[in-house]
Amino acid sequence: MIRLYQFATSPFCAKVRKILDYKGIDYEAVEVDYVERKELVMASGQMMVPAMTLDNGETVVDSDRIAMALEEHYPEPTLFPHAWLGVHLALARYFDTELEDALFRAAVPYELAHYRRQGTDHEALWRLIRERKYGAGFVEQMVREHSANLSRAHGLLAPLEDSLGDRAFILGRIGYADFALYGQLTYFAISGALTIPANLPNLRAFFERMNRISSAIDS
Repeated sequence: MIRLYQFATSPFCAKVRKILDYKGIDYEAVEVDYVERKELVMASGQMMVPAMTLDNGETVVDSDRIAMALEEHYPEPTLFPHAWLGVHLALARYFDTELEDALFRAAVPYELAHYRRQGTDHEALWRLIRERKYGAGFVEQMVREHSANLSRAHGLLAPLEDSLGDRAFILGRIGYADFALYGQLTYFAISGALTIPANLPNLRAFFERMNRISSAIDS
């Protein structure tokens, strides 16, 4: 059986889980301890998630590579309808970079609360990783700038809100970009409750629609 090594709060892992659901693929989700990652390292030779071990024993790391491997091994239902592979990849790359950065920064207070609940060792490692990448004091700065970061995220989400006004999915028919957007929107669910702003009703409906997918039949 396929094994997905994940952090439950990772938007990239959420993207992969939903692709697996959509394609109707049985898999085992292995929740990696944030501090102790021995099983992940043994399986994949590195410490990043998502990582996936396929039925043939091949291990694939990175959500884009995993998606393409799943598309190759399980081509139906496809992630790239109407031969729009390039468009979906371009949109997904935007969602997973620029939009991700905005949502990640806005979600830092929620992540802080999450890892604080996991224990002091988890919070300390989470802080270390964040501040090694973004600089000392980054976490406290993001807490102070939470409102401004939410406003920036809202500005990037507003065009998507408008585009979803008359369609169920970004390009009309479900495809890879929708899974990438869904994954990033899970930043609004880290606290355990969905916190997509009320003035983004189309995105909230989109998220809930994607959340309900358990197989392609449901889409």
